[in-house]
Amino acid sequence: MTPRSAVALDTSRAVPASAYPAVPMADAASTADRPPDHQARFAWDHTDTGTGTTATPRAMNAGPAFIDDVWRDAASTLQPAFASVRGALFDGDCMDLLTRLRDDCVDTVFADPPFNLGKKYGKRTNDARRDDEYVAWCEFWLTECVRVLRPGGALFVYNLPRWNVLLGAFLAREMEMTFRHWIAVEMSACLPIAGRLHPSHYSLLYHTKGKPRVFRRIRTPIAICRHCGGDIKDYGGHRKALNPKGITLKDVWTDVPPVRHARYKSGKRKANALSTKLLERVVEMSTEPGDLVLDPFGGSGTTFAVCEDRGRRWLGSELDVADVIVERLSSGALARHDNTDVLDTDRGVADGAGGGAQED
Repeated sequence: MTPRSAVALDTSRAVPASAYPAVPMADAASTADRPPDHQARFAWDHTDTGTGTTATPRAMNAGPAFIDDVWRDAASTLQPAFASVRGALFDGDCMDLLTRLRDDCVDTVFADPPFNLGKKYGKRTNDARRDDEYVAWCEFWLTECVRVLRPGGALFVYNLPRWNVLLGAFLAREMEMTFRHWIAVEMSACLPIAGRLHPSHYSLLYHTKGKPRVFRRIRTPIAICRHCGGDIKDYGGHRKALNPKGITLKDVWTDVPPVRHARYKSGKRKANALSTKLLERVVEMSTEPGDLVLDPFGGSGTTFAVCEDRGRRWLGSELDVADVIVERLSSGALARHDNTDVLDTDRGVADGAGGGAQED
């Protein structure tokens, strides 16, 4: 499988794995009080100073125990910037990680790449490519994401609609991925644009590699009036037929909050961050506990934090601000958004069963 576009890609930015030094995680005092799953995996370097011996922590090369099972080459020298018993973060270009992973080893991929809007993410990120070059670059890493995805695995791509229209066609036609949903995630901060409709959603593409191996139903609470406590909708007179666990999650998400407050976002990274609520839906919908989630554009580290909380294994990379993610995962200081979703594990009753009204 190769990208369709004939635009030449600049691969000169790729850095050999040996160029990434082991990055210190945290000192022993800062990790001692955390549960084992959230402790950074590090070893101690002992140095004889002449008057005694000093010990300094350094990152372990191996990462979590499962890491050897996903490398193409068992002798891979790529070193994590952070590792827990559940996952590993790598500081560098996503292609340095993706090309080292073996075929069919990941259960879900979540990708939130730069949107090519000319934003300043860091010195190593180019967010001002020509349109054709940007699409070709996306096809480049998407091809690798599909390769490492297990049969039945899920791929989510979070981007602007203008790009996801093209990337969705590429995934369906060239990669032969199975389209599941175009999820519209409402945004409220965008300003109106002259001569156009007011843009008010991001696109979350959802494809699978053939028939989905895992799809878990998520339900949201039945909406009630915050003043009187009564139902907002009458559901066509079939309110009593609704599932008491709530409404099946729709493909238009109007309840994902923006990430603005310092409780939820590091002040060291100015770019937008994703809500834990969005990633909790992605993870719970497409994986089971113990499955492996890959995020090639780590950003603020929300995917990894959610995987730690939800008992999923994870791998990821970040080109510019890996240190911000390391701090987030090491300290656990950032809060999670409230989430009232309910995971419905009852597979015996399908929505709409029984004719008449749809059992939502």
